[in-house]
Amino acid sequence: MDPDEGAMLPVLLDQALDKIVLVDADGEYLYVNAAARRILGFESEALVGTNAFEYIHPVDRDRTWATFESVVDADEPTAETVSYRHRDSDGGWIWLESRFSNQTDEGLGGYVISSREITRRREAQRERAAVEEQFIELSQAADDVLWLFEGDWSELLFLNSAYETVYGQPSDEVRADPTAFLDTVHPDDVDLVVDAMDRLSAGEPVDIEYRVNPDRDYGVWVWVQGTPIIRDGTVDRIAGFTRDISDRRRRERQLVVMGNILRHNLRNDMTTIVGNAELIADRGGEAVEPFVETIVRVGEALLEDAETQRRIIDLLTDHEMPTVRDLAAIVETEVATLRETYPDAVVETDIPATADAAALPEIAAAVGELLDNAVVHAETDAPTVAVSVRADEQWVTVEVCDDCPPIPREEFRVLTGEQPMDEVTHTTGLGLWLVFWSVDLSGGRIEFDETDRGNRISISLPVR
Repeated sequence: MDPDEGAMLPVLLDQALDKIVLVDADGEYLYVNAAARRILGFESEALVGTNAFEYIHPVDRDRTWATFESVVDADEPTAETVSYRHRDSDGGWIWLESRFSNQTDEGLGGYVISSREITRRREAQRERAAVEEQFIELSQAADDVLWLFEGDWSELLFLNSAYETVYGQPSDEVRADPTAFLDTVHPDDVDLVVDAMDRLSAGEPVDIEYRVNPDRDYGVWVWVQGTPIIRDGTVDRIAGFTRDISDRRRRERQLVVMGNILRHNLRNDMTTIVGNAELIADRGGEAVEPFVETIVRVGEALLEDAETQRRIIDLLTDHEMPTVRDLAAIVETEVATLRETYPDAVVETDIPATADAAALPEIAAAVGELLDNAVVHAETDAPTVAVSVRADEQWVTVEVCDDCPPIPREEFRVLTGEQPMDEVTHTTGLGLWLVFWSVDLSGGRIEFDETDRGNRISISLPVR
């Protein structure tokens, strides 16, 4: 090396951001650049003549020395990178990432080690590892199946232990073949699942239910929600969860069966009762007429209840997802029906041209039920009903005010779940349940208030 170049080298090295040192084969510092003061707090002169490995954390020392020694002793040009903790001037520890090389010459007279501080990176790695460990612990305790795939389903990235319980297949089979879970799907549902996979890979979220687990005769119903993770316009990964909903499906099936039996038997028996009551009226004369009228009135009310029950069961067991609907148009239609059915009723309205909100199709029946109740339960021949629709950034609210006797507070407390239902405390009709569930399953809310005139019932549905 030219003497002038040798004189310039320390000046240039002192401008480097990395700590650059020269050590002999025993690890003794021969040269230390100025970055040592910025990174470690040591003046360069204080380190020269001392052994570099004496500053390394005892836990990391043997490993780091072994790497350095293997590089120095190598026959071929060799370089290795190692991370370790180095003591600073205050007695603390700084993480360094150092590159050892055995390339040297007579001008240098030692081995060059370049080091950069990676303390923050190591801390971030440690925090991330701790979070990942906590996530894994939580996921393994979950009953739901949590999963993560590559965007094209070519690789399984994560799957918790609940998978084997729900699907009845070893997790290793899915790790070896990411689409092996299709072998557990009911043959009639495979096309549904494959279609959902294609939609996810195309960037579309999915929400489906299907049957799995051949070991249990495909008796396990699952609810699956999947979400594509998009980066730079491409589906990078697909994440989701699977929940065993077999109990819910079983209860729904039982509800449908019992509802069908009850509705069929009730309708047939009540039709028979009403028919015979009318025969009694024809043959019994005026003496029995009031009793017959009571039988017919109660029988017809029970038939209406049976029809409402059918609508509730359909709503609870086979409801759609809420979609955007014009509440203003729905209320206008139901008000027109009310005026036609009850021409003596006075119906006051305050309805905007449009008011879009997310709701199930049954919301129209719910509005109609509220309006009908406002007239039927009034204690006057010309009841007054005030109907309004208003909207803000979050909700569309339909408000119905009547001049009926106040609804007992315990009735709507049962509806909203604030009070349990028992033999003493319950609602008197199925109509309010139809209203409540139509609103609740639409993601809305319902409120009951007593006014000077009667009742005010408000249903609010989310704007989307």
